[in-house]
Amino acid sequence: FTAESFTVQTLPSLKPAKDEVLIQVKAAAVNFPDILIVQGKYQFKPDPPFSPGAEVAGVVLEVGEDVKGVKPNDSVLGSIAWGGYAEQACVPSNRLMPVPPGMGFAEASSLLMAYGTAYHALVDRGGLKAGEQLLVLGASGGVGLAAVQIGKALGARVTAAASTDEKLALCKENGADALVNYSGKDPKELRALFKEAGGKKGFDVTYDPVGGAYSEAAIRNAAWNGRHLVIGFAAGDIPQVPLNLALLKGCSIVGVFWGQFSMLEPRKNASNLTTLAKWYAEGLIKPTVTATYPLERAWEAMNDMVERKVTGKVVLSPEAGTSKL
Repeated sequence: FTAESFTVQTLPSLKPAKDEVLIQVKAAAVNFPDILIVQGKYQFKPDPPFSPGAEVAGVVLEVGEDVKGVKPNDSVLGSIAWGGYAEQACVPSNRLMPVPPGMGFAEASSLLMAYGTAYHALVDRGGLKAGEQLLVLGASGGVGLAAVQIGKALGARVTAAASTDEKLALCKENGADALVNYSGKDPKELRALFKEAGGKKGFDVTYDPVGGAYSEAAIRNAAWNGRHLVIGFAAGDIPQVPLNLALLKGCSIVGVFWGQFSMLEPRKNASNLTTLAKWYAEGLIKPTVTATYPLERAWEAMNDMVERKVTGKVVLSPEAGTSKL
């Protein structure tokens, strides 16, 4: 994963398959799985050379012969396994949706993975209810802020945990009720922090895209019948959690894999996305895009994420220069 491994090349125009839609990419979100795919550490391992990028938004150029309900010049957003860091991308028609009214392409490219994951996690897997306590680890990132916003939309009391006061300020702006700065804390100190934040009862649901030592500290502060949602391992280490904690706490450790869910349960996923579009129109959720980069600086955008410099969502735009909001 070096700058030298990324080059921008001119390739022939793409042609959609029968069930695909060819779009002119206006924005492609940068997500942590893109980095893992480049490093060869993700579930999907394409043969190089390839373009990363799983989340795109743009304008329809051409539709495959079996595609219905989509036409050229429609504004759409969609997800693919890879190939989004480009001026053109072919997206399966069943993984597309119209860009919600009033939403720009940068925001649209940031909706599916972060908000689809957070909604599937908190609603389908976690069963989060109004009045419950939610702890969001890595809360200032794209998937974290999505969980903060969705947690509030569901009526939960949200505690946001992140590594700097600046990041926590962004969480507060997005509705977090309480803040935890866990920078530089050892496992014992983490447990104490989460215990203070969760109170005597503890957290009903923990949303965990971080892993490492943070996971066990959070599980030790789960409420009875709590649900610990395993989203990912941004800290780098897959935690080795003592399973007796699940027994003693009467809690569940629940896996969340939105990509697989969206393929195996497309109707349920479509219903979730319809709800998210409605919530966007009602002002309950809003993707937080903090920086845009041109394609030529894709490595820089991804490296900023690796070095934890990113808050909210970072987006690549084939038509734009660099801007940080």
